Amino acid sequence: MNWNPNENDPWGKKNGPPDLDDAIKQLRKMFTSGGGGEKKSNFKFSFKFFSYLIIVLLTLYVFLGVRIVNEADRLVVLTLGKYNRVLGPGLVFHFPVIEEIYSAENISKIRTFVLPTNMLTRDENIVDVELNVQYTLSDLKKYALNVEDPEITIRQATESALRHVIGENDMDDLLTSGAAAISSDILLRLEEYLDIYDAGISVQQVNIEQRQPPTEVIDSFRDVVAAREDKERLRNEAEKYELSIVPQARGEAQRQLEDAEAYKQKVIAVAEGESDRFSALLVEYQKAPEVTRQRLYLDAIEEVLSSSTKVMIDVEGGNNLLYLPLDQLMKKGEEDDD
Repeated sequence: MNWNPNENDPWGKKNGPPDLDDAIKQLRKMFTSGGGGEKKSNFKFSFKFFSYLIIVLLTLYVFLGVRIVNEADRLVVLTLGKYNRVLGPGLVFHFPVIEEIYSAENISKIRTFVLPTNMLTRDENIVDVELNVQYTLSDLKKYALNVEDPEITIRQATESALRHVIGENDMDDLLTSGAAAISSDILLRLEEYLDIYDAGISVQQVNIEQRQPPTEVIDSFRDVVAAREDKERLRNEAEKYELSIVPQARGEAQRQLEDAEAYKQKVIAVAEGESDRFSALLVEYQKAPEVTRQRLYLDAIEEVLSSSTKVMIDVEGGNNLLYLPLDQLMKKGEEDDD
């Protein structure tokens, strides 16, 4: 039997491609009410499809809510915009969509930032300052919720504290020995600001790493610093000389006072001795005036001649005087002995 391709095949099927309208009708029948057993079949198919769909969505929801938190990290959970809890390290779960999480990494880490800026001092000088700030998280809830951006907040608070403290000090204090005290004042004022913000941040240390005049005037400022150092050096040398000469002068004055006191005592003692001797001599003179007078005369002559190196001898019956150079005779005698 001949087979015409335009007719149905021997098995009763059309040989051409399926009709699109027929396919749409079949899908519509699957999801709409029909008659008899066809309605029951469509209902079973729809229930199974939606069950699978719900299982897939639940699985995806659970998967999106699972988090792995490291040992040093924490998660702050907000439920419908309000604080709920803090999730610690390990495998944790939160409810997506209705809960929002804020991640805080390495909460025990000491965070550091450097703030370079230029400031105006009390004596109206401009100085370039580089400030190093170290801080930690003291309260994770406050850190996450009380301020919108904690990093920007602490930087702005630091700049405000720095500008306030620098404005209360002179440039010389900042560039010399007053830098440590200024750092302490900045730390105290920064802590006051953060307490007002209730930001959950604890400042550990504030250091002024660099402070110098602007580049345009740094050479002149170095000359001023060198002159100030020379002034300080000369002052120290003068104070050192003062400390050395004053005790020496005081010692010399004390020595002279002691010498004068000793001379005074000596003169008094000599005078008292002479007075006693004269009193004793007076008693003897009253007993034998002639003998005492002769003795006084001989003592006086002996005292005068004892300091003289020349001796004149009057030869009785002659007109010549005999001169004896005692000093030369004694010197010659010493030379002969040698």
